Amino acid sequence: MSKPSHNPTPREKPRPQLPKTPTGIRGFDEITGGGLPTGRPTLVCGGPGCGKTVFGIEFLVNGAVQYDEPGVLISFQESTEELISNVASFGYDLAELIRRKKLLIDCVRVERSEIEEAGKYDLEGLFIRMGHAIDSIGAKRVVLDTIESLFTALPNPPILRAELSRLFRWLKEKGVTVVITGESGETSVGSVGSVGSVGSVGRLTRQGLEEYISDCVVHLDHRVSDQISSRRLRVIKYRGSEHGTNEYPFLIDEGGLIVLPITTLSLEHVITNQSVSSGVSRLDAMLGGKGYYKGSSVLVSGTAGTGKSSLAAHFVDAACRRGERAIYFAFEEPAAQIERDMRSIGIDLAHWVRKGMLEFHSTRPSTYGLEKHLLLMERAIDAFKPQVVTVDPLNSFLTGGNQIEVKGMLMRLVNFMKLKGITCLFTSLTSGGAPIERTDIAISSLIDTWALLRDSDYGGERNRTIYVLKSRGMPHSNQIREFLLTDKGIELRDVYVGPAGVLTGTARLNQEAIDLASQLLRDQEMKRGLDELEGNRRILEARIAAMRGEFAVQELASRKVTDVQQAIEIVAAEQRKKMAHARRADITSNPVARRANPRKST
Repeated sequence: MSKPSHNPTPREKPRPQLPKTPTGIRGFDEITGGGLPTGRPTLVCGGPGCGKTVFGIEFLVNGAVQYDEPGVLISFQESTEELISNVASFGYDLAELIRRKKLLIDCVRVERSEIEEAGKYDLEGLFIRMGHAIDSIGAKRVVLDTIESLFTALPNPPILRAELSRLFRWLKEKGVTVVITGESGETSVGSVGSVGSVGSVGRLTRQGLEEYISDCVVHLDHRVSDQISSRRLRVIKYRGSEHGTNEYPFLIDEGGLIVLPITTLSLEHVITNQSVSSGVSRLDAMLGGKGYYKGSSVLVSGTAGTGKSSLAAHFVDAACRRGERAIYFAFEEPAAQIERDMRSIGIDLAHWVRKGMLEFHSTRPSTYGLEKHLLLMERAIDAFKPQVVTVDPLNSFLTGGNQIEVKGMLMRLVNFMKLKGITCLFTSLTSGGAPIERTDIAISSLIDTWALLRDSDYGGERNRTIYVLKSRGMPHSNQIREFLLTDKGIELRDVYVGPAGVLTGTARLNQEAIDLASQLLRDQEMKRGLDELEGNRRILEARIAAMRGEFAVQELASRKVTDVQQAIEIVAAEQRKKMAHARRADITSNPVARRANPRKST
């Protein structure tokens, strides 16, 4: 049989990629696949205070510092001194960059007397200024902030469109990567992210033209929901390149602008078979005798007062005892109160704080938006480098209908910690009367191990129970265990099943007392039976001894009779022998012996 021929397919040639210029803005280059289109204009639009100018300045500063690309900032609103002062809080030293010829700032004041709509209108004067600024430092990047100021004096739409197109074309011919900031149009674009069509919600900018002639359009939005402000970024358009199309939360803090992507998160964290203790040995036994997998996510949920924070404190205490660092993020109680409360169950967390093994971060959820909380938590983790993190509780972030935003935040947080190999434990408060096997945030799919605490109401009292709802990758117990909060910590009780099922609390104690009394009665009955059997045995042994005595007497009497009979026989034989001898008879036999042993006679 001939072998089938195999014709290998030629390797597909790599597709050409659009050249891109990295912005250096954390997260933004990730969702755009490398940055902004090189040599093309990008429109960054949004309402007041959303971060347009910060975006442009950070684009220039990062280009100069990180990529050695000089830049030019054309400002139509703020002076050079104002710009230098405004961004100094971000750590940007614009004056130093200007001195090193890495940055040039040109402030242009547009007046009607300078730009008039008379006859053939053009912007040659502006082009000359920008061209000189670009050539003087060899700029690769340019920012125009903001373009509305340039065309304020042009009410004629045809002229406006012509000059705007001419400006964009001129910038392309210079071969520089340009960021042009623009103010939002008449219709808010907060709904653009949900509707998905720019045309259906109005204009992105005041003129409504820039978004069509720009190669890339980035929209920034600053919104307020339930009295908490947040910022969102969306790449509306990117010619010639794939990009993330979702709305992404972003922050502006002392480090500048940070974008927090969601859909670009990887799932390539390291998996290990190592485990860490929960801090409660009998709970570890319920988890296959190991505890939690190292680097996994753990959820402890239950109604109020079931012991969620106590179980979290055990976990943190066990980590510190192993010599591992831990961070406790608390969003409802200050650190001092948690330390005091945990001392009542024998856990001294303040000791680990003093030794530098444990850090508390207590913040009200309403202090910042979700993105700010996430950023602060990530920075704290990067600075302290813990092996264990506790977040108590998750429900504090829920305000109104922001479940989707909270879940997105937690998705990024869980992924962040898994990438670092950190074992994280979250607590979640279950509302009274709600199904206990669900969470208000619906994050069970993100969790590897889920321990559920609940109260059992029986006999006029409430008792705490725990069971493992799920634990991925390990054989865990399916039992419901009662536990107590003692001065030595959490104590899991043995499973006790009575006639009516699993019993806890006083009902368990009562049933144990009944069972103990029943066991005592059974023991007494058994002992009584054994005593009767022992008495019968003794009586029987006495009877046997008496019968043996009687037999011995009878045996002795029989032997005496036999001995007398034998003695008579011997005497008679001797007598016959003497008589025979006296008569000189021939003695040929021994009648006595023959009579004694008749079987031996021949």
